[in-house]
Amino acid sequence: MTDTSKTNLLGMTPVQLADYFKEIGEKPFRATQVLKWIHQQGAESFDEMTNISKSLREKLNAQAELRGPEVVSQDTSKDGTRKWVIRVDGGSCVETVLIPEGDRGTLCVSSQVGCSLNCSFCSTGKQGFNRNLSAAEIIGQVRIAIKSFGPMDPANKRVVTNVVMMGMGEPLMNFERVVSAMRLMMEDNAYGLSKRRVTLSTAGVVPAIDKLGEVIDVSLAVSLHAPNDELRDVLVPVNKKYPIAELIAACNRYLEKLNDKRVITIEYTMMEGVNDLPEHARQLAKLLKQVPCKLNIIPFNPFPNSGYQRPKAAAIEVFKNTMHKAGIRTTVRRTRGDEIDAACGQLVGMVDDRTKRTSQLIPVVQQATPVDQRTRH
Repeated sequence: MTDTSKTNLLGMTPVQLADYFKEIGEKPFRATQVLKWIHQQGAESFDEMTNISKSLREKLNAQAELRGPEVVSQDTSKDGTRKWVIRVDGGSCVETVLIPEGDRGTLCVSSQVGCSLNCSFCSTGKQGFNRNLSAAEIIGQVRIAIKSFGPMDPANKRVVTNVVMMGMGEPLMNFERVVSAMRLMMEDNAYGLSKRRVTLSTAGVVPAIDKLGEVIDVSLAVSLHAPNDELRDVLVPVNKKYPIAELIAACNRYLEKLNDKRVITIEYTMMEGVNDLPEHARQLAKLLKQVPCKLNIIPFNPFPNSGYQRPKAAAIEVFKNTMHKAGIRTTVRRTRGDEIDAACGQLVGMVDDRTKRTSQLIPVVQQATPVDQRTRH
Protein backbone atom coordinates (compact mmCIF):
# COMPACT_ATOMS: atom_id res chain seq x y z
CA MET A 1 0.00 0.00 0.00
CA THR A 2 1.40 3.42 -1.00
CA ASP A 3 1.88 5.87 1.87
CA THR A 4 0.17 8.95 0.47
CA SER A 5 1.04 10.96 3.58
CA LYS A 6 4.66 11.25 2.43
CA THR A 7 5.87 13.62 -0.28
CA ASN A 8 7.57 11.87 -3.20
CA LEU A 9 10.69 13.83 -4.16
CA LEU A 10 11.62 11.69 -7.17
CA GLY A 11 9.77 13.69 -9.84
CA MET A 12 10.39 17.18 -8.45
CA THR A 13 12.21 19.76 -10.60
CA PRO A 14 15.00 21.84 -9.00
CA VAL A 15 12.57 24.71 -8.40
CA GLN A 16 9.94 22.42 -6.86
CA LEU A 17 12.55 20.75 -4.68
CA ALA A 18 13.94 24.10 -3.47
CA ASP A 19 10.39 25.21 -2.61
CA TYR A 20 9.86 21.97 -0.69
CA PHE A 21 12.94 22.52 1.46
CA LYS A 22 11.84 26.06 2.22
CA GLU A 23 8.46 24.70 3.32
CA ILE A 24 10.06 22.30 5.80
CA GLY A 25 12.33 25.03 7.19
CA GLU A 26 15.55 24.03 5.42
CA LYS A 27 17.97 25.96 3.23
CA PRO A 28 17.12 25.84 -0.52
CA PHE A 29 20.67 24.67 -1.40
CA ARG A 30 19.76 21.30 0.05
CA ALA A 31 17.71 20.79 -3.13
CA THR A 32 20.85 20.56 -5.25
CA GLN A 33 22.46 18.06 -2.89
CA VAL A 34 19.39 15.83 -2.84
CA LEU A 35 18.86 16.19 -6.60
CA LYS A 36 22.37 14.86 -7.28
CA TRP A 37 21.90 11.98 -4.88
CA ILE A 38 18.63 10.95 -6.54
CA HIS A 39 19.47 11.31 -10.21
CA GLN A 40 23.25 11.16 -10.49
CA GLN A 41 24.10 8.65 -7.78
CA GLY A 42 20.87 6.67 -7.78
CA ALA A 43 20.17 6.84 -4.04
CA GLU A 44 17.24 4.70 -2.97
CA SER A 45 16.98 6.17 0.52
CA PHE A 46 17.79 9.38 2.37
CA ASP A 47 20.14 7.44 4.67
CA GLU A 48 22.57 7.11 1.73
CA MET A 49 22.91 10.92 1.46
CA THR A 50 26.03 11.27 3.59
CA ASN A 51 26.69 14.99 2.94
CA ILE A 52 23.47 16.10 4.62
CA SER A 53 23.01 16.12 8.39
CA LYS A 54 21.61 13.18 10.32
CA SER A 55 18.80 15.39 11.63
CA LEU A 56 17.74 16.33 8.08
CA ARG A 57 17.89 12.71 6.98
CA GLU A 58 15.61 11.80 9.86
CA LYS A 59 13.22 14.61 8.95
CA LEU A 60 13.11 13.45 5.32
CA ASN A 61 12.56 9.84 6.35
CA ALA A 62 9.55 10.97 8.38
CA GLN A 63 8.01 13.29 5.78
CA ALA A 64 9.23 12.28 2.32
CA GLU A 65 10.07 9.32 0.10
CA LEU A 66 11.86 8.36 -3.11
CA ARG A 67 9.27 6.21 -4.85
CA GLY A 68 9.60 5.21 -8.47
CA PRO A 69 7.88 2.60 -10.61
CA GLU A 70 8.63 -1.09 -10.14
CA VAL A 71 10.50 -3.25 -12.65
CA VAL A 72 8.43 -6.32 -13.48
CA SER A 73 10.67 -7.74 -16.19
CA GLN A 74 13.75 -6.87 -18.21
CA ASP A 75 14.67 -8.49 -21.53
CA THR A 76 17.60 -7.92 -23.88
CA SER A 77 17.49 -8.86 -27.56
CA LYS A 78 20.35 -10.22 -29.67
CA ASP A 79 20.99 -6.74 -31.10
CA GLY A 80 21.38 -5.23 -27.62
CA THR A 81 17.93 -3.63 -27.43
CA ARG A 82 16.71 -3.74 -23.83
CA LYS A 83 13.05 -3.60 -22.76
CA TRP A 84 11.55 -3.12 -19.33
CA VAL A 85 7.99 -3.81 -18.28
CA ILE A 86 7.35 -1.37 -15.44
CA ARG A 87 4.47 -1.43 -12.97
CA VAL A 88 3.13 1.96 -11.89
CA ASP A 89 0.78 2.99 -9.09
CA GLY A 90 -2.56 1.22 -9.40
CA GLY A 91 -1.07 -1.98 -10.82
CA SER A 92 -1.02 -1.14 -14.54
CA CYS A 93 2.16 -1.52 -16.56
CA VAL A 94 3.99 0.50 -19.20
CA GLU A 95 7.04 -0.35 -21.27
CA THR A 96 10.37 1.37 -21.80
CA VAL A 97 12.97 0.49 -24.45
CA LEU A 98 16.67 1.34 -24.81
CA ILE A 99 18.03 1.11 -28.35
CA PRO A 100 21.85 1.10 -28.58
CA GLU A 101 23.54 2.34 -31.75
CA GLY A 102 27.31 2.71 -31.52
CA ASP A 103 28.09 5.30 -28.85
CA ARG A 104 24.44 6.35 -28.66
CA GLY A 105 21.72 4.89 -26.48
CA THR A 106 18.18 6.10 -27.23
CA LEU A 107 15.60 5.53 -24.53
CA CYS A 108 11.93 5.43 -25.54
CA VAL A 109 9.83 6.57 -22.58
CA SER A 110 6.07 6.23 -21.93
CA SER A 111 3.91 9.10 -20.67
CA GLN A 112 0.47 7.52 -20.13
CA VAL A 113 -1.22 4.23 -19.34
CA GLY A 114 -3.26 3.81 -22.49
CA CYS A 115 -4.12 6.68 -24.81
CA SER A 116 -7.26 8.56 -25.81
CA LEU A 117 -6.28 9.38 -29.42
CA ASN A 118 -7.24 5.98 -30.89
CA CYS A 119 -4.91 5.93 -33.92
CA SER A 120 -6.10 3.06 -36.10
CA PHE A 121 -2.76 1.19 -36.24
CA CYS A 122 -1.85 1.70 -32.56
CA SER A 123 -2.82 -0.71 -29.82
CA THR A 124 -2.30 1.73 -26.97
CA GLY A 125 -5.25 3.73 -28.24
CA LYS A 126 -7.28 0.55 -28.67
CA GLN A 127 -6.80 -0.16 -24.97
CA GLY A 128 -8.47 3.12 -24.09
CA PHE A 129 -7.16 5.71 -21.68
CA ASN A 130 -6.38 4.71 -18.10
CA ARG A 131 -4.42 7.61 -16.60
CA ASN A 132 -1.48 9.98 -16.94
CA LEU A 133 1.85 8.96 -15.48
CA SER A 134 3.30 11.14 -12.74
CA ALA A 135 6.57 13.00 -13.26
CA ALA A 136 8.17 10.47 -10.90
CA GLU A 137 6.90 7.56 -13.02
CA ILE A 138 8.22 9.20 -16.19
CA ILE A 139 11.69 10.16 -14.92
CA GLY A 140 11.74 6.86 -13.02
CA GLN A 141 11.96 5.07 -16.37
CA VAL A 142 15.19 6.95 -17.16
CA ARG A 143 16.60 6.09 -13.74
CA ILE A 144 15.70 2.42 -14.13
CA ALA A 145 17.40 2.21 -17.53
CA ILE A 146 20.63 3.77 -16.32
CA LYS A 147 20.76 1.78 -13.07
CA SER A 148 20.21 -1.50 -14.92
CA PHE A 149 23.77 -1.20 -16.26
CA GLY A 150 25.35 -0.82 -12.82
CA PRO A 151 25.88 1.84 -10.14
CA MET A 152 25.14 5.37 -11.28
CA ASP A 153 28.14 7.70 -11.46
CA PRO A 154 28.26 11.01 -13.39
CA ALA A 155 31.88 10.21 -14.32
CA ASN A 156 30.89 7.01 -16.11
CA LYS A 157 30.25 6.81 -19.84
CA ARG A 158 26.61 7.63 -20.59
CA VAL A 159 24.33 4.66 -21.22
CA VAL A 160 21.34 6.86 -22.11
CA THR A 161 22.48 9.62 -24.47
CA ASN A 162 19.08 10.45 -25.99
CA VAL A 163 15.50 10.30 -24.70
CA VAL A 164 12.40 10.24 -26.88
CA MET A 165 8.94 10.70 -25.38
CA MET A 166 7.61 8.20 -27.90
CA GLY A 167 6.37 5.24 -25.87
CA MET A 168 2.86 4.57 -24.64
CA GLY A 169 0.54 7.58 -24.64
CA GLU A 170 0.38 11.09 -26.12
CA PRO A 171 2.90 13.22 -24.18
CA LEU A 172 1.12 16.52 -24.84
CA MET A 173 -2.03 15.16 -23.19
CA ASN A 174 0.02 14.86 -19.98
CA PHE A 175 1.63 18.24 -20.44
CA GLU A 176 2.76 19.46 -17.00
CA ARG A 177 4.15 16.13 -15.79
CA VAL A 178 5.97 15.45 -19.06
CA VAL A 179 7.53 18.93 -19.02
CA SER A 180 8.66 18.43 -15.41
CA ALA A 181 10.30 15.11 -16.30
CA MET A 182 12.01 16.60 -19.36
CA ARG A 183 13.36 19.45 -17.23
CA LEU A 184 15.02 16.82 -15.03
CA MET A 185 16.43 15.07 -18.08
CA MET A 186 18.16 18.31 -19.12
CA GLU A 187 19.08 19.54 -15.62
CA ASP A 188 22.87 19.67 -15.08
CA ASN A 189 22.49 18.41 -11.51
CA ALA A 190 20.34 15.49 -12.69
CA TYR A 191 20.88 13.83 -16.10
CA GLY A 192 22.39 16.73 -18.04
CA LEU A 193 21.08 15.80 -21.49
CA SER A 194 21.35 18.36 -24.29
CA LYS A 195 18.14 20.01 -25.50
CA ARG A 196 18.90 18.44 -28.88
CA ARG A 197 18.92 14.98 -27.29
CA VAL A 198 15.51 15.15 -25.63
CA THR A 199 12.66 14.75 -28.12
CA LEU A 200 8.91 14.90 -27.62
CA SER A 201 6.80 13.03 -30.16
CA THR A 202 3.20 14.10 -30.70
CA ALA A 203 0.32 13.02 -32.90
CA GLY A 204 -0.47 16.70 -33.41
CA VAL A 205 -2.19 18.39 -30.46
CA VAL A 206 -1.73 21.87 -31.94
CA PRO A 207 -2.51 24.15 -28.94
CA ALA A 208 -0.15 22.11 -26.76
CA ILE A 209 2.64 22.40 -29.35
CA ASP A 210 2.34 26.18 -29.10
CA LYS A 211 2.29 25.99 -25.31
CA LEU A 212 5.35 23.71 -25.30
CA GLY A 213 7.38 26.27 -27.21
CA GLU A 214 6.65 28.81 -24.47
CA VAL A 215 7.89 26.74 -21.54
CA ILE A 216 10.72 24.42 -22.64
CA ASP A 217 13.28 23.96 -25.39
CA VAL A 218 13.30 20.35 -26.59
CA SER A 219 13.35 18.76 -30.02
CA LEU A 220 10.01 17.96 -31.62
CA ALA A 221 8.81 14.96 -33.61
CA VAL A 222 5.41 14.66 -35.26
CA SER A 223 3.64 11.37 -35.95
CA LEU A 224 2.23 12.31 -39.35
CA HIS A 225 1.68 8.93 -41.09
CA ALA A 226 -0.34 10.39 -43.99
CA PRO A 227 0.19 13.07 -46.65
CA ASN A 228 -3.40 14.31 -46.82
CA ASP A 229 -6.30 15.01 -44.46
CA GLU A 230 -8.62 12.39 -45.90
CA LEU A 231 -6.22 9.54 -45.09
CA ARG A 232 -4.93 11.05 -41.85
CA ASP A 233 -8.48 11.44 -40.53
CA VAL A 234 -8.68 7.64 -40.65
CA LEU A 235 -5.20 6.80 -39.36
CA VAL A 236 -4.85 9.60 -36.77
CA PRO A 237 -8.35 10.79 -35.73
CA VAL A 238 -7.03 13.86 -33.87
CA ASN A 239 -6.46 15.22 -37.39
CA LYS A 240 -10.20 15.92 -37.61
CA LYS A 241 -9.72 18.52 -34.89
CA TYR A 242 -6.28 19.76 -35.94
CA PRO A 243 -5.85 19.15 -39.69
CA ILE A 244 -2.49 18.95 -41.41
CA ALA A 245 -2.30 22.62 -42.44
CA GLU A 246 -2.77 23.71 -38.80
CA LEU A 247 -0.22 21.13 -37.65
CA ILE A 248 2.43 22.27 -40.16
CA ALA A 249 1.84 25.90 -39.15
CA ALA A 250 2.32 24.94 -35.47
CA CYS A 251 5.57 23.16 -36.33
CA ASN A 252 6.89 26.27 -38.05
CA ARG A 253 5.92 28.41 -35.07
CA TYR A 254 7.73 25.99 -32.76
CA LEU A 255 10.91 26.16 -34.84
CA GLU A 256 10.80 29.95 -34.81
CA LYS A 257 10.81 29.88 -31.00
CA LEU A 258 13.84 27.58 -30.93
CA ASN A 259 15.86 30.14 -32.89
CA ASP A 260 18.48 27.59 -33.96
CA LYS A 261 19.05 25.17 -36.81
CA ARG A 262 17.02 22.25 -35.49
CA VAL A 263 14.33 20.69 -37.67
CA ILE A 264 11.12 18.77 -36.99
CA THR A 265 11.34 14.98 -37.23
CA ILE A 266 8.39 13.67 -39.24
CA GLU A 267 7.49 10.10 -38.37
CA TYR A 268 5.75 8.12 -41.07
CA THR A 269 4.64 4.58 -40.25
CA MET A 270 4.34 2.96 -43.66
CA MET A 271 1.70 0.30 -44.36
CA GLU A 272 1.28 -1.70 -47.53
CA GLY A 273 -1.37 -0.32 -49.85
CA VAL A 274 -2.41 2.31 -47.30
CA ASN A 275 0.16 5.11 -47.44
CA ASP A 276 3.10 3.67 -49.40
CA LEU A 277 2.08 4.46 -52.98
CA PRO A 278 4.05 6.75 -55.33
CA GLU A 279 1.19 9.26 -55.23
CA HIS A 280 1.50 9.39 -51.44
CA ALA A 281 5.23 10.08 -51.77
CA ARG A 282 4.60 12.94 -54.19
CA GLN A 283 1.94 14.45 -51.91
CA LEU A 284 4.21 14.14 -48.89
CA ALA A 285 7.17 15.71 -50.68
CA LYS A 286 5.04 18.71 -51.61
CA LEU A 287 3.69 18.99 -48.07
CA LEU A 288 7.04 18.75 -46.29
CA LYS A 289 8.60 21.52 -48.36
CA GLN A 290 6.55 23.84 -46.13
CA VAL A 291 8.52 23.00 -42.96
CA PRO A 292 12.24 22.41 -42.18
CA CYS A 293 12.26 18.71 -41.38
CA LYS A 294 13.75 15.29 -41.74
CA LEU A 295 11.59 12.26 -42.53
CA ASN A 296 11.77 8.98 -40.63
CA ILE A 297 10.03 6.15 -42.48
CA ILE A 298 8.95 3.39 -40.08
CA PRO A 299 7.97 0.16 -41.84
CA PHE A 300 4.94 -1.23 -40.04
CA ASN A 301 5.67 -4.18 -37.76
CA PRO A 302 2.73 -6.56 -38.28
CA PHE A 303 0.84 -8.22 -35.45
CA PRO A 304 -2.21 -10.49 -35.54
CA ASN A 305 -5.54 -8.86 -36.42
CA SER A 306 -3.97 -5.43 -36.95
CA GLY A 307 -5.53 -5.10 -40.41
CA TYR A 308 -2.25 -3.72 -41.81
CA GLN A 309 0.81 -5.25 -43.46
CA ARG A 310 4.45 -4.30 -43.70
CA PRO A 311 5.22 -2.57 -47.03
CA LYS A 312 7.38 -4.26 -49.64
CA ALA A 313 11.06 -3.30 -49.70
CA ALA A 314 10.68 -2.03 -53.26
CA ALA A 315 7.85 0.31 -52.27
CA ILE A 316 9.92 1.70 -49.39
CA GLU A 317 12.85 2.31 -51.73
CA VAL A 318 10.72 4.11 -54.32
CA PHE A 319 9.15 6.24 -51.59
CA LYS A 320 12.53 7.11 -50.08
CA ASN A 321 14.03 7.99 -53.47
CA THR A 322 11.10 10.28 -54.24
CA MET A 323 11.72 12.14 -51.01
CA HIS A 324 15.45 12.39 -51.64
CA LYS A 325 14.86 13.81 -55.10
CA ALA A 326 12.62 16.44 -53.50
CA GLY A 327 15.51 17.44 -51.23
CA ILE A 328 14.05 15.98 -48.04
CA ARG A 329 16.48 14.15 -45.78
CA THR A 330 14.97 10.69 -45.29
CA THR A 331 15.90 7.65 -43.24
CA VAL A 332 14.24 4.25 -42.92
CA ARG A 333 14.12 2.98 -39.36
CA ARG A 334 15.68 -0.42 -38.93
CA THR A 335 13.66 -2.92 -36.93
CA ARG A 336 15.30 -3.51 -33.55
CA GLY A 337 14.40 -5.82 -30.68
CA ASP A 338 11.54 -7.55 -32.46
CA GLU A 339 12.18 -10.94 -30.82
CA ILE A 340 11.44 -9.38 -27.41
CA ASP A 341 8.48 -7.35 -28.74
CA ALA A 342 10.48 -4.12 -28.42
CA ALA A 343 10.38 -3.00 -32.04
CA CYS A 344 8.41 0.01 -33.20
CA GLY A 345 4.73 -0.78 -32.79
CA GLN A 346 5.31 -3.64 -30.36
CA LEU A 347 5.04 -2.01 -26.93
CA VAL A 348 1.86 -2.65 -25.01
CA GLY A 349 2.49 -2.92 -21.26
CA MET A 350 2.58 -6.72 -21.04
CA VAL A 351 4.16 -9.11 -18.58
CA ASP A 352 5.63 -12.56 -19.21
CA ASP A 353 3.73 -15.25 -17.34
CA ARG A 354 6.86 -16.82 -15.83
CA THR A 355 4.88 -19.53 -14.09
CA LYS A 356 3.73 -20.99 -17.39
CA ARG A 357 7.24 -20.92 -18.87
CA THR A 358 5.88 -19.89 -22.25
CA SER A 359 6.39 -16.87 -24.46
CA GLN A 360 2.74 -15.91 -24.20
CA LEU A 361 2.24 -12.36 -22.97
CA ILE A 362 -0.52 -11.33 -20.60
CA PRO A 363 -1.98 -7.81 -20.63
CA VAL A 364 -1.90 -5.96 -17.33
CA VAL A 365 -3.23 -2.58 -18.43
CA GLN A 366 -6.72 -2.20 -17.03
CA GLN A 367 -9.46 -2.61 -19.63
CA ALA A 368 -6.86 -3.58 -22.22
CA THR A 369 -7.64 -5.20 -25.55
CA PRO A 370 -6.29 -8.67 -26.44
CA VAL A 371 -2.59 -9.46 -26.44
CA ASP A 372 -2.08 -9.01 -30.17
CA GLN A 373 -2.44 -5.23 -29.97
CA ARG A 374 0.65 -3.02 -29.94
CA THR A 375 1.59 0.60 -29.30
CA ARG A 376 2.87 3.59 -31.30
CA HIS A 377 6.52 3.25 -30.22
